[in-house]
Amino acid sequence: MAEKSLPLDLASLLETDEAIEYFVRDAMEDDDASYIVHALGIAARAKGMTKVANDTGLAREALYRSFSEEGNPSLKSTIAVLKSLGFGLSIRRLDEALTETGKPEAAE
Repeated sequence: MAEKSLPLDLASLLETDEAIEYFVRDAMEDDDASYIVHALGIAARAKGMTKVANDTGLAREALYRSFSEEGNPSLKSTIAVLKSLGFGLSIRRLDEALTETGKPEAAE
């Protein structure tokens, strides 16, 4: 008889604000918008989708849908979710970005 495995819910592993921050920062370093959106959805579930819905004024169902793997949330919704998670957006020049070692990254 074949063993069955259940899918891993990453949100259940993000038990602290620090873990959520690390997860979101890592996702933001990716250039794949759908991956970033999905990661924000996972972080929102880890924080509590009801809390995020209350903070943002958006319906829980809309948040689940918008921040799923197939989702495409508006920038307004994305900023609201980031704010609920305790984050904000910032802009930096790619040619002046610094790595953790303090050395300039190579610009593409």
